[in-house]
Amino acid sequence: MNLGARVRHRLYGSAYALPVLVAVIVLFALNGIVDGRFFAPDNWAPTVGGAAVVIIRAMAQALAVLSGRAGVDLSVGPLAGLVNAVVVVEIVGRGITSPLVIIAVALGVGLLSGALNGFLVAYLRVPAIVATLGTYLAYLGLTLELLPTPGGSVPVWLAQLAGNFGPVPGMLFLILAVLLAWVLLTTTAYRRNLFAVGDDERAAYTAGVDVAMTRFVAYCATGVVAAVGGLALTALLRSGDPGVSSVYTLQSIAAVGLGGIALTGGRGGLLGAGLGGAALFLVQNLLSLAHVGLNALQVAYGAILLLAIALNSVASLLRRRRKDAAALPTVAEPDLVQAAA
Repeated sequence: MNLGARVRHRLYGSAYALPVLVAVIVLFALNGIVDGRFFAPDNWAPTVGGAAVVIIRAMAQALAVLSGRAGVDLSVGPLAGLVNAVVVVEIVGRGITSPLVIIAVALGVGLLSGALNGFLVAYLRVPAIVATLGTYLAYLGLTLELLPTPGGSVPVWLAQLAGNFGPVPGMLFLILAVLLAWVLLTTTAYRRNLFAVGDDERAAYTAGVDVAMTRFVAYCATGVVAAVGGLALTALLRSGDPGVSSVYTLQSIAAVGLGGIALTGGRGGLLGAGLGGAALFLVQNLLSLAHVGLNALQVAYGAILLLAIALNSVASLLRRRRKDAAALPTVAEPDLVQAAA
C-alpha cells in the first residue's frame, strides 16, 4: 500500500470521529464567546491542564471498551488517584524527586493494575464491570490509607508540566505522547486483532487470533494510560488529594460514547475518545461559566452519559442492519432467467 493509499485509509478509519470534532469546534467557539479571556495566552495552560485530565482518562477507557464483551474499566479514576497518592506520599515524601523514578513507578502501578484487571477479565472471564468494580473499591481504600487528607507536594519539574513550555501548554505533550503511542500501535497487527476481538471474538478466534492475550494487553494499556492521567492530575493539583479522582470514571465512559466509539467494542480509536473528553470538558466549562452548581453538573454528566449510550445504540443498530443487508444472498441472473422459463 503506497503512502497516498495509507493516508486515505487512515482518514477513512477516523471518519467516525467527525461528528464529535464538529461538536468540539462549536463548543470551543461558544466558550470563547461567553468568556472573553478563554483565548488569552495566559489561560491556555490551565485550560489544557483541566482538559488533559479528562482526555487522557477517556483514552485509557477507550482501550478497554475496544476489546469488546462489554469491556469497561471502572477503576481508571481511582487508579489515577492511587498514582497521585503514591507519587506524593511514597516517592516525593521520601525525598525522591527524580523524573525517571517517578514516571517509572507511576507507569508500573498502572501496568500492574491493568494486568490484574486483564487477567480477571480475559483469562478468568469475570465480567468486566464486576472485576473493575472490585479494583475501583480497592484503589479508593488504598488511596485513603496512604493519604487520608489532602496535602503533600510535588517536584518542581512535575509542577511545571501544568504550565507552559514557551507558547505550548505542557499538558499537551502528555496528550500527544499517548496519541503517538496509539498511532505507532496502529502500524502493528495488534490493532487489527483488537478490533477483530471487539467486533466478533468467535470469528477472531476462528481466524487464529489469541483472543485472551489481545484483551489482556488492552487492559494493561488502559492501566498504563490511566497512570499517565494520574501524573497529569498530580501536576495539576501540585499536591495529593484522595477525593477528586472517582468522578473521572463516569466522565471517561461518557467521553468514549461521545467520541463515536462503539460501546460494544471493535470500532473507534483514541482520537475519538480524546475529542469526546475535550467536548465533555468544554461543556463542563460552559456550565461553570453559567454558574451552574455542582449538583446540576452531576445531572449534566448523567444526561450526557445516557445520550452517548443512546446514540451508540442507534449507531450499532444501523451498522448491524447494513451488515445484515450486505450478507443477504442474491439470486444470480441466470437463475432468474431459468426461473422465468
